[in-house]
Amino acid sequence: MRRRFYVYGLCLLAMISLVFCGGRRNMVTLKGSDTMVLLGQRWAESYMNGRPGAIVQVTGGGTGTGIAALINGTADITQASRPMKDDEQAQLNQRFGSPAHEILVAKDGLAIYVHDSSPVNELSLEQLRGIYTGAIANWTEVGGPERPIIVYGRENSSGTYEYFKERVLEKGDFDARVQALPGTAAVVNAVAQDPNGIGYGGAAYARGVKEVAVRPDAASPGVLPTQENVQSGAYPISRGLFFYTRKAPQGAIEEFVDYVLSDSGQAIVNSVGYFPIR
Repeated sequence: MRRRFYVYGLCLLAMISLVFCGGRRNMVTLKGSDTMVLLGQRWAESYMNGRPGAIVQVTGGGTGTGIAALINGTADITQASRPMKDDEQAQLNQRFGSPAHEILVAKDGLAIYVHDSSPVNELSLEQLRGIYTGAIANWTEVGGPERPIIVYGRENSSGTYEYFKERVLEKGDFDARVQALPGTAAVVNAVAQDPNGIGYGGAAYARGVKEVAVRPDAASPGVLPTQENVQSGAYPISRGLFFYTRKAPQGAIEEFVDYVLSDSGQAIVNSVGYFPIR
């Protein structure tokens, strides 16, 4: 009798292990960019709908948080709205013996948001730099009304924050009055309710606010973040959106990445409001 229970127990344990391991083999975890979290969720939903048993989990937290999860082994894919830094690559290489594998999955124009009622339609990169470093504090200095500029931005774990700091501020420091908010949706919501507000974030989130055309310099015309302008590079704050994996994708991760890069996956990029890679 005891032997029968022992054999039964081993069989049950084997069955549980098979179910768990089989499920894990079909599971892909994504973590990172808040800019990309909606896009990742849409990809996951569409992918799982056509593949019974496949599981794709998507969470945000910011690009930096996603890269940390990739390094510590708690995420299969990092969604990143900026390229990985050299020190991040070094940490990953030290732990796993290989650099991260980078995959361009979409393109984005980093939109500049103002309130719908704002008369300001264009800003140069120099003016934006002045607003976010504190050199420009009143809308009259950039063609607007006699009102203080209320400045909104992202928290420093955000890839969008890092990209804006490098591209627009030329690695300068954000002014202390910039109100850091946890996610692009929060920035849009704040600007939508503040006639004196300005913010930045992914073009896909620009609902209920006005997008400002951006001039590369004072002498150039303003450019809006349309698909044509972003894909051609004419929009001066264009960027890539990336997946990072610990090595070249294999198994369920490779299947999911292939779907994201397929015509069906790239059509979802358009439907969410970002721009396909081709």
